Amino acid sequence: MTRIPIRGAHLFVKVLGQGHPLAMMHGGPGADHHSMLSLRPCADQFRMVFYDHRCNGRSVGADVSSMTFDNLTADAEALRQRLGFDKWAVVGHSFGGMVALEYALRYPESLSHLVLLDTCGDTWWVRGHAAELLAKRGFPDATVETARRFFTGRIEPDEFMPSIRRLAKAYYHNPSPLVMTREVLTVGIRTKVRPEAQIFAFGDLLKGWTVMDRLGEIEVPTLVLAGQDDFQFPPEHQAELAAGIPNATLRIVDRAGHNAHSERPAVVIEAVRSFLAAEDLGRAQEAVP
Repeated sequence: MTRIPIRGAHLFVKVLGQGHPLAMMHGGPGADHHSMLSLRPCADQFRMVFYDHRCNGRSVGADVSSMTFDNLTADAEALRQRLGFDKWAVVGHSFGGMVALEYALRYPESLSHLVLLDTCGDTWWVRGHAAELLAKRGFPDATVETARRFFTGRIEPDEFMPSIRRLAKAYYHNPSPLVMTREVLTVGIRTKVRPEAQIFAFGDLLKGWTVMDRLGEIEVPTLVLAGQDDFQFPPEHQAELAAGIPNATLRIVDRAGHNAHSERPAVVIEAVRSFLAAEDLGRAQEAVP
């Protein structure tokens, strides 16, 4: 683990394993690479580059206003060059998946494969739809209102952690005490949160963001993988996302929510391994039991 100077920032980077390189783009925004570490068993087959986006986690040296897609993607490209990789696969979860899509569109020559975990090509799904979906699922009014404010950047920094706690159960298919305790112990305690990144991103960066009209430009083999119960980006959007990418495979994980890779890690790891190892990556749609 180290901080690497990249384009005016110092990105926190953790590299594990050997083999074809995988860039691991974490979600959030305002979180860090710990949310992706449930996939680290893949390090026995791949060289995994976990890093914190600028203004996120333990990366330092850049003002939050610099957290633009121009900079986020250019940072990733500079990191690839700094590490000496000709091409790498990119695995992006949630917000990291949005960065991954922008990276695929801007730096196609640097990409071998693309894996999109519980993400979107249009932020309407989370900004305008997540709260209503929670209301339909019977969540309390306070949770629904928190989602409405949280995903539009209308919270204060001291509201960040209370909002996360209030929304926590919505992220999982089965938010049992065992699952929640495991998440707190394996991710929550170690995660370095940056509320200012979340507020800026949802209030400014992601307002009106979409790449749905550009998906046809992505030519690399792509895996679109998401939980059946994802309230931010539900299966109907995952189908639209996969349909728009010419060489995409869609897999929906049953009994999982927005964090399918932490709720059902064995299923997601198998899907990622199989996808990256496959010779024929034609379009397919299947449900994971």
